[in-house]
Amino acid sequence: MMDRRLLLALPLLAGCSVLPDRPYVETRRFPLEPRRDAAPRSGRGRRTLLVRTIRAGAGLDVRSLRTIRPDGTEFLDFYAEWAAPPAEAAEQALRRWLLDSRLFAAILAPGSRVTPDFVLEGDLTGLAAVQGEGRARAEMTLLLVDERNGSRLVGQLVSSGTAPLAAGTAEPTPEQAAAAMTAALGNALASLEQALARFA
Repeated sequence: MMDRRLLLALPLLAGCSVLPDRPYVETRRFPLEPRRDAAPRSGRGRRTLLVRTIRAGAGLDVRSLRTIRPDGTEFLDFYAEWAAPPAEAAEQALRRWLLDSRLFAAILAPGSRVTPDFVLEGDLTGLAAVQGEGRARAEMTLLLVDERNGSRLVGQLVSSGTAPLAAGTAEPTPEQAAAAMTAALGNALASLEQALARFA
């Protein structure tokens, strides 16, 4: 009797499926690695700069690419994301950019035994494709501290940059959004380089 019940149940089980109806969509990952266009300065500066950890501003603690739609709403693309958390990637980009600029004798990391002349710290406060404007925006808010005669705040720097979206004001593809945001961050870093030049 038990064997017969099992056989009758088999056709019902055969029609069930635990697989989702939607097809699998692979998540694409993009590097946030802006590169400079201009040649670096000749020689190196005499002073040293310690770059502390760059923190994530509001809404920038996720990897998903951010697009601000024309109506002001925010769209997070969960199938397109940065290869690393954006604040972490921006910090690495900042270090590489300043090393390549040759403004300072050395760019130090937290934990270094070298006493720095200056300390730079702050937040990544903006990184998004702004569809209504047809461009991407990036912004970093930073504090510069002079360590040569005690810890003296030199000033607060707001470094921002923009770059056009290839799609204009149409909805950008993930590739277009990532490319424009990367270029915008590069322009923000170029602006920061100019601001730091007088302290090197």
